[in-house]
Amino acid sequence: MSLTIKSADECAYDCVSLGEVMLRLDPGDGRIHTTRQFTAWEGGGEYNVSRGLRRCFGLRTAIVTAFADNPVGRLVEDLILQGGLDTRFIQWQKYDGIGREVRNGLNFTERGFGVRGAVGCSDRGHTAVSQLKPGDIDWNELFGRLGSRWFHTGGIFAALSESTPEVAIEAVKVAKENGTMVSYDLNYRPSLWKSFGGLERCREVNREIAQYVDVMIGNEEDFTACLGFEVEGVDENISELPEDSFKRMIGQAVKEFPNFKVTATTLRGAKTASLNDWSALVWHDGEFYQPKRDFVGENILEIFDRVGGGDSFASGLIYGFLKFNDPLEAVSYGCAHGALAMTTPGDTTMASLSEVEKLVCGGGARVDR
Repeated sequence: MSLTIKSADECAYDCVSLGEVMLRLDPGDGRIHTTRQFTAWEGGGEYNVSRGLRRCFGLRTAIVTAFADNPVGRLVEDLILQGGLDTRFIQWQKYDGIGREVRNGLNFTERGFGVRGAVGCSDRGHTAVSQLKPGDIDWNELFGRLGSRWFHTGGIFAALSESTPEVAIEAVKVAKENGTMVSYDLNYRPSLWKSFGGLERCREVNREIAQYVDVMIGNEEDFTACLGFEVEGVDENISELPEDSFKRMIGQAVKEFPNFKVTATTLRGAKTASLNDWSALVWHDGEFYQPKRDFVGENILEIFDRVGGGDSFASGLIYGFLKFNDPLEAVSYGCAHGALAMTTPGDTTMASLSEVEKLVCGGGARVDR
């Protein structure tokens, strides 16, 4: 059974995302604490998804976010414009001169290599987007008059402040009222929830939002931490493959949340920071699907920059449903797009549709001339 997705000709957008967009400062091959220069990128868990849909897959996308109106905010806006997203829903907040009341988020991220894992150090307190409140965004205008086929947000945005969960709930309710498909990436970050009620509040918020979600994305830790599901009946002395334990967990999740039409997870086994097993698993209509091609065993994936791989998986997954309305194509495009995104620097994709299609169909890494 396919998903019920609005047609492209009745909507201004194919996908709209709600989330924070930070300025990523990347030390390249060096370390954050020893570098003397950084490369600037933009990135954010929810934003990366819509940017991938625009830049790689050529769809019409927009971002709902907020910035302090200063040169840093305008730099991030310029990077978003280069990504091709519609920026009309960006909220601009007056800057107080020093960032005491409102500021823009910074994310210092080093890639890792071999036995040294990737490191992230975010500086995102009191950001403009964390101060969004219900009523700040005209969701009826966006989902009603303009229309979007798909809406994506996630657990990072929901954890930014005491008010952002209410904004997310407001958004998903209006999206559902207007027949928009809703996807949500749980993306559990304990450091974000620490100041807003910890694990208990995290579960309360995510379980409320989950009632309005069609496509739920997350790994085993996300489903456990954010929704409270545990893998039951597993003998601790028996080694169980990640996909098997995830299947057991999804069996519980879809019983409690029958509104879930799709659940999806990436399957990543990090042998080193530079060498990963990489695959994915999608549940839809009682069946599980894995990609036509994954990167496990002899086909192990070499990683250049792992940040954003899961977000690029999500954008490929969404593209597969928007284009083909087929779970096998969706998981295959998601896995391929995520793999390609991790071969280049920055949070966001540099892959082309032809490269994704080549990988989905089994193409290799021979030079293209």
